Amino acid sequence: MAQLLRSSCRALSGGLRLACSKPPHSALSRSTGARFYAAAAAELKRSPVYTEAPPVPKLPQNRPLPLSEEQVAQYFREGFLICPDFLDVAQLDDCLVAVKGLVDYVAQQLYNSGRIKDLCESAPVLQRLWLLEKQFKGASVLIHKAGVLPEEFQRVWSNEKLLDAVTQFIGGNIAGHPVWNLRSKTPHTEQATVPWHQDNAYLSPDCENTLQVTAWIPLVDANQTNGCIQVLRGGHSSGLTAKHTCCAGDTWYVDCTMPEMEKTLGVSDKDVVTCEMPRGGVLFMNNAIPHRSTENRSDIIRWSLDLRWQDPGLPNGFYNLKDTVAMRLADQPDYKMDFTEFAGQDRTKLQMDRHAKKEDSEYFETTIAGPWMERWGITNPNRHTRALKSGDLAGWHKA
Repeated sequence: MAQLLRSSCRALSGGLRLACSKPPHSALSRSTGARFYAAAAAELKRSPVYTEAPPVPKLPQNRPLPLSEEQVAQYFREGFLICPDFLDVAQLDDCLVAVKGLVDYVAQQLYNSGRIKDLCESAPVLQRLWLLEKQFKGASVLIHKAGVLPEEFQRVWSNEKLLDAVTQFIGGNIAGHPVWNLRSKTPHTEQATVPWHQDNAYLSPDCENTLQVTAWIPLVDANQTNGCIQVLRGGHSSGLTAKHTCCAGDTWYVDCTMPEMEKTLGVSDKDVVTCEMPRGGVLFMNNAIPHRSTENRSDIIRWSLDLRWQDPGLPNGFYNLKDTVAMRLADQPDYKMDFTEFAGQDRTKLQMDRHAKKEDSEYFETTIAGPWMERWGITNPNRHTRALKSGDLAGWHKA
């Protein structure tokens, strides 16, 4: 039945996508927000952006394309593509050095404020944050919320080989999406275990005609023991966003049940693919493929990055809070990207220094709330949903 439904969805020539532009979030109550999105969903039309590859591009200096035609075809056919040994591990080593600095910063702030007694300075980067978490529940959330984009991460995001691959998916105009994440999957932690969802469920519906390419990049080997990504092969084919609920357990994550995905997306547990990957590998996904991140049952932290790109001329679904950053422009082959304004590193450091004052507890807040809660409505209230203040969404952080 699931296969039949998926095949029928692929045969449709239209698409279920939103024709509206800006949802009036500042004026939405939670119930009004849910009604807005329900009404918007009824006006959507299906789009082929998730299933049809663009023309084969030509790269500058006649560089060879990093992906074969079959790999590109698989990406559009199945909604994901695993590329082992895609990146130089030396670049990932640099990222782990940057991670070590970020963890040290958090440790110092927790220690200086009297929230922990042991800095755990001798612990390796694959364990230190977990040890801090045992002293201050939510230490890993502080890393997630900081949003600091070190130069080492910037170099991966703008990696030539990665951008060449993205060109094969979306064409020559490429922008970095404002949603990027450093993931600290600490062992046996609910807030590091992400349930089934589609990335479109966290974004406003106006971007659902936009193909957003995600690269999930583990900084250590990712396997079933320390937690890896699982996808539902072909769940993107209809182009639909299934109904999600908010929020899962004591987290800020939306959740989509298997019966709902079988009904709406035509997939079932028979379509689950477990994406174990070595360090240096990249998992490419789109914004419509259902996926989840499984529990870390090891004794080390599984660090990873997820980075996103799209056409800069299309809606990004970020609720008009932040624009994309141009990385390549087809009509400007010599275009040089600039992360300065996008990353805002100096402003972020000033903000973090301000929060780190002992009398200011804002830095140590471990709740996360955002407009995706308004989109789906709150069926499971928790401390994160209670932190939501309608119209005050400028500081939200996506799962």
